[in-house]
Amino acid sequence: MANMLKAEIKEFAKLLVREVRDRSVASCDSQVNPESDSPVAKRWRHHLTTDSSTDLAKSMIPDCIDDALFHLLTAIDSGALHVSFVASNGSVVDLTNEGEGELAGWYMMSKEGWRSRFAEQRFADDLQDLA
Repeated sequence: MANMLKAEIKEFAKLLVREVRDRSVASCDSQVNPESDSPVAKRWRHHLTTDSSTDLAKSMIPDCIDDALFHLLTAIDSGALHVSFVASNGSVVDLTNEGEGELAGWYMMSKEGWRSRFAEQRFADDLQDLA
């Protein structure tokens, strides 16, 4: 699968994972940091009162981001959200058509999935034993 992706889809995948997913994980992690003074951090800190609650938050952060991106990609796959991507070579890719209805699956897939190939931030691969 992953080695057969069109170059433009691979570029989209890498940008989505690095520029959206990884930056979101890092941003949320910074909100958990006790030194953070943002309004979000203050609101979260009210609930993060123990080491175990902080550990839970750190575990949930990438899961929540991955879930949101999975549903975004599912909406693109189904055609409910029509999105085109302009690749660095200037070509315009209709993600619904070129993604063959598999963007969400390619994103979450074990081993050769987009997260395992491109993510620099942590993620949980709960299906790795099924691959």
